[in-house]
Amino acid sequence: MLAFIAILIGGTAGGFIGYAFVDLQVTGDSSVWAGIGALIGAIVAALGTAVVVVLTLRAMGEWNTIRARDEAAAAAAKSPAANRNVPRVR
Repeated sequence: MLAFIAILIGGTAGGFIGYAFVDLQVTGDSSVWAGIGALIGAIVAALGTAVVVVLTLRAMGEWNTIRARDEAAAAAAKSPAANRNVPRVR
């Protein structure tokens, strides 16, 4: 949910930036161009934010997997069965 909100905020900010950029460049009646600039800015910013969100979520998932594996290995090393001498059968 937080990732989706971040994408929406990024898209909104990109829309404002795109609108302002085109509004500064064009003189006269520029409502159509400003709207196109806002749309393109919103799309580009939302896509960029989405890429960052996906990479962040994948890294967090991988980090949690590694941490769980390390905790399981540490718990297995601390168990009494792992520390006792098991006779070898030949």
